[in-house]
Amino acid sequence: MIRISILFLFSLLAFSGIKAQQQQLLTNDGAWCWFSDPRAIYTNTKKAMIITGWIDKSGNVYAASLDPGSGKIATKKLYPELEIDDHDNPAFLELADGNILSQYTWHNGTVNGMGVIQNTTDQPFDVAHFGSPVVFKPYSEALVKKYQKQTYSYANPFMLKAEQNKLYSFGRWIGFKPNLITSTDNGKTWSEPKVVITSQELDINNRPYVKYHSDGRSKIHLLFTDGHPNNEPLNSVYYCYYENNAFWRADGTKICAMDELPFHPEDASVVYKATPETGKAWIFDIAIDKKGRPVVVYTRYPTNREHLYYYAVYNKGKWEDNQLINSGTWFPEDEVGKKQREENYSGGMTLDPQDPSTVYFSHQVNGVFELSKATTGNFGRSWKITPVTRNSKLNNVRPVIPRYKKKSDPTVLLWMQCRKYLHYTNYDADIVYRVLK
Repeated sequence: MIRISILFLFSLLAFSGIKAQQQQLLTNDGAWCWFSDPRAIYTNTKKAMIITGWIDKSGNVYAASLDPGSGKIATKKLYPELEIDDHDNPAFLELADGNILSQYTWHNGTVNGMGVIQNTTDQPFDVAHFGSPVVFKPYSEALVKKYQKQTYSYANPFMLKAEQNKLYSFGRWIGFKPNLITSTDNGKTWSEPKVVITSQELDINNRPYVKYHSDGRSKIHLLFTDGHPNNEPLNSVYYCYYENNAFWRADGTKICAMDELPFHPEDASVVYKATPETGKAWIFDIAIDKKGRPVVVYTRYPTNREHLYYYAVYNKGKWEDNQLINSGTWFPEDEVGKKQREENYSGGMTLDPQDPSTVYFSHQVNGVFELSKATTGNFGRSWKITPVTRNSKLNNVRPVIPRYKKKSDPTVLLWMQCRKYLHYTNYDADIVYRVLK
């Protein structure tokens, strides 16, 4: 049995353990998904600063900077009226010179546009100085011929200092599969794409989902699935990492070199093997603890109405995999007479990248999606859970702690607060934040 100590305290004193400030508004019109990341980063400045962004309900893409100490916010529209789709939120990377690179995409692409969109500042840390958007299509004629499909969704940019600040960007592009590209000139030009993961038998409708995490030095970690839980009845969870021109399993054994890509999901380390009894899965976050162990959070669905949050750590040659909580059901609102289109949209989870024994998660409390903080000292075998929000009138979903958090940075939690969420193309939400400590 999993022991869970829940401290549901409803007075203002309930939050004294978190040392929380009051919830603050970042924007009254914004949304994001959780597969274009990092959607929020701390900058490498003496004074704490966060760079983040969103897409609004009219399809405009924005970047913003937040000073969590003063509450000062600056915003810049990156792309006007891209499309109304929360998959199109921007992801951010601080370059070696302090300038900020942002990448985002259309959702798959349409006649109105297709490809990866990039904006870069020309003054360090200043969102007001983001340049005009540049659209490019990671493309190889041979790759398109082999994988038969050319779409562009998501962008996940990283930089590795151990490789002379080489940039890597990952997304779901050629073949409807995870791809990667690289740059050695701060994103001015990019390599041809490589397909990273594919099914044993080519299926252009199969699309593995990936969450990425990088230490910024030498490694990029991948947490991924067979595909989408709507399409894969036994959607399982896998892990690997990139380092030194190759991909590796959790135990350090080699999967393949870069020039031997792609590999298959079952070639990597299996975090969770789905069964009809335990249910298919989807993924939410990955981080690395102080001992270098990968820590992941994901959801199991014994049924589509049961969203069970799980927490797994690779420790001493095996995955310690334990349930956090039954979070309830999906958060998009049901429409009368219509089948719910996104039955696997859970409220969401985020790890504290500085201390991934701490999880912030969205779950149903009295019919509303609220946020809680969970901490564990034994790989998730037991939990202490305390409230972050309670008695809310609106659903609180898709929380995130910005990446690249320094010890001196305050812990800032950002999330969506939805007035309406019927679908990823029909939403009306705030993005709010709270300085927790």
